Amino acid sequence: MKKAIALWSGGKDSCFACYKAKLDGYDIVSIINFADSGKNNSISHGLSVRVIEKQAASVDIPFLQKPMPDNEYRRAFIELIGSYKKEKGIEGIVFGDIYLQEHKNWIDDVCAESKIQGIFPIWEKDTSKLIEEIIDAGFKSIVVSVRKDALEEKWLGRKIDAKFVDDLRKLGDIDLCGEKGEFHTFVYDGPLFNKPVNFRTGKKISGDKHWFLEIT
Repeated sequence: MKKAIALWSGGKDSCFACYKAKLDGYDIVSIINFADSGKNNSISHGLSVRVIEKQAASVDIPFLQKPMPDNEYRRAFIELIGSYKKEKGIEGIVFGDIYLQEHKNWIDDVCAESKIQGIFPIWEKDTSKLIEEIIDAGFKSIVVSVRKDALEEKWLGRKIDAKFVDDLRKLGDIDLCGEKGEFHTFVYDGPLFNKPVNFRTGKKISGDKHWFLEIT
């Protein structure tokens, strides 16, 4: 069984990719979340580090939250891979990317330089089918941010379920997994979890390009 680490944003895609990798026989020795240099928020979805920590405590996999420098992200990423190769003997990293080739090109370059396998359990999946697969597997999540030019504030807090998917389909021009950044999610229960995450939703916050939902 190959040992691997899985990148963890707190959202449905990275969570489901980790789950699929485990089903495929990988031994996930750690899930890793990257925080900003100030140790306040997760880089990927803007969730607070405390919320991600609480989420990870409900997942039966060791967790690392790694603050990343404002500059030299690539160097810090490669150093982290090297430390896991040396200390844990990992052979791969699990990513939740679906079809953005620019992202995958960067990952492929870093993995090649680090001499490690990039693992993409949901790469090139049809997102209209993938979102249904995530729901059917039992993962429960809500929308925690939306891009203002794609979705309105009212979508914040929506549960990712069949009704949500149907409503998105009616809009016609939104990726059903939000792969182009139209929306981001927070997973609070599912097959990887030993118990649901206890959380509350707070105020809606307007940013330059996004609406955010406070999670506490």
